[in-house]
Amino acid sequence: MTIPRIYSPEALGDRKICELGADNLKYLKQVMRLKQGDRIKIFDGVGKEFEAVIKSYSAKNVLIELIKLIPAMNKEISITLAQAIPKAKKMDAIVKTAAELGTDRILPFDSARSVVRIAEEKTSLKIARWQKIAMEAARSSHSSYITQVSEVFSFSDMLTLASKDALKLIFWEEECQKTVKDVLHDKRLFDTKDFFVVVGPEGGFSKNEIAKAKASGLMSVSLGRQILKVETAVAAIISIIQYEKGIFSKKSQEVKNGFL
Repeated sequence: MTIPRIYSPEALGDRKICELGADNLKYLKQVMRLKQGDRIKIFDGVGKEFEAVIKSYSAKNVLIELIKLIPAMNKEISITLAQAIPKAKKMDAIVKTAAELGTDRILPFDSARSVVRIAEEKTSLKIARWQKIAMEAARSSHSSYITQVSEVFSFSDMLTLASKDALKLIFWEEECQKTVKDVLHDKRLFDTKDFFVVVGPEGGFSKNEIAKAKASGLMSVSLGRQILKVETAVAAIISIIQYEKGIFSKKSQEVKNGFL
C-alpha cells in the first residue's frame, strides 16, 4: 500500500507533533481508513517533509508525530510563469502542469487579446481554485514545494514583477530571430538561475505589447516554427528550461545520484 502524502497548511519547522484539521481528519479516517499507529508522509509546501505516524483522532482533528525528515530535492533554478488568462478551463490545466513541472510562481494577467475577463467579485474564488490545484499537484508529484498563484495583474503591472537578476523571456509566435534554445545555449547566460517566462493567450500578443515588453527589458523568443496551443506551449517551455537547467538536467541528476 502506498503511504498517503498529506499537506500541512502550517510550516512544520522543527516540530515533533503536528495537529491536522477537519479536512485531513476526514481524508485519513474515512477515505483512507487509517488507524492509530499507521504511517503517512506530511509536507508543508515550503521545503519540509517528514515521515510521520498517526497518534490519535479526536472529533475535530488528528494528531501526528513527525518521525523522520525527508530531504527535499535541491532547486537548481527558479521559474516564474506569467500567464495571460485563456478561455474556458485551460488555466486549470496550465496551473496543474506548471506546478507539476516545478514552477515557483504563477502570475495570471490580462492581455489585449485575452478572450476571458474575470469579474472582480469572482477573482478571489478563481485564485483560490488555482492555488488548490497547485497544492494537489505538489502532493501528487511528491514535490516538497507548492507553486504560489498570485492575484490577477494588468499587462503593464506584470512586466514590473520580474526580479532584477532574472532572465526575462516573452514568447511570441512572430519572433523569427531567436528561439528559447538559442537563449539557453548562450554561454553569456550559462549561470542564469532565475527565469521569468511570459506566455500569451490563444490569440498571442499584440505588436504593441511586444514593444512594451522589450522596452521593459524582456527578450522576445519563440519555440520554433511549430505553433502550439497555449496549454501545450506552457508545458513545452517549462520542460525545456527544466531539461536544460533544472530538475531534468544532467547536473541535477548527478547531484541526485551523488556524483557531485
